[in-house]
Amino acid sequence: MNPDPAGIPAPTPRLDAAQLVDALFRTHGIGLDLVGRAPGGEVGAAFVRWPDGRDAVLTRAGDGSAESAAALRATADVLGLARSRGVPVPRYDLIAPVDGAHAVVQERLPGAVPHVVDARLVERMIAVTRTWSGLLAGRADLEPPTLHLTESGPGFCLHESLDRYDARTRRLLGQVRAVGREVDVLAGDDLVHLDFHPGNILVDAAGLITGVVDWDGWGRGDRWFSLEVLAFDLAWRRADVSVRDLLDELIAAAVDPSRLRAYRAHLSLRQVDWAIRHHGPGEVDAWLAIVADRLRP
Repeated sequence: MNPDPAGIPAPTPRLDAAQLVDALFRTHGIGLDLVGRAPGGEVGAAFVRWPDGRDAVLTRAGDGSAESAAALRATADVLGLARSRGVPVPRYDLIAPVDGAHAVVQERLPGAVPHVVDARLVERMIAVTRTWSGLLAGRADLEPPTLHLTESGPGFCLHESLDRYDARTRRLLGQVRAVGREVDVLAGDDLVHLDFHPGNILVDAAGLITGVVDWDGWGRGDRWFSLEVLAFDLAWRRADVSVRDLLDELIAAAVDPSRLRAYRAHLSLRQVDWAIRHHGPGEVDAWLAIVADRLRP
């Protein structure tokens, strides 16, 4: 059975940086120079410059509501705590409502996205997550993120995409929902980056990590979830098998099997949904092969 495009949810729109810069000026009188689009990213970010010459990064987030603003302020607060513990994360310099969303202007950290993903980079990424361990202990006010295994997430992890695409994705959705009846939250006291992959890492000329960026998705939970995100990314990149196996062994030794299966179910749902809505049949097929392997009993 061929997928029905009319029944599949719409893709998430990419950032229109010029429009957002214009809206900031019209709404708040804040003048930023648009420098260019930041590399990578599915939704996108832009490099901008303040009138005093400081470089920054512009993104669009939330829905313009007071709840959205509060969530963004919480992100800024948590990243401030992380910076105080030596984690290389950006400072939030502006959160402003514009045109039914929020413009966020962050500090631009030094370094660039790594060109080579090898064992040394993966080891450094594992090491940086150790600084997140227990970082949010005592912050019971921060609800653990849901894994969206039993119902759709807000703009991602959409069940409708898998339900309407084809028989293979419906079978996967059934697996995901079955896992979700056992575990559907990301419990723990660590700081967690929900999209931790090399595209959200900055390194210097020596390959040392200078920044971890794109904290739109974060939570109080288990830092090993972030490393499972990395493991999925390494599978997609077809990284060296020995590197992938080593990371998988570390994760399996640290995470209860039922929780690990829930992490993998979430990422399977997330990646296949995104491929359906944004990339098409070739990428859907590739991700289905990867998730079939990672969801094996």
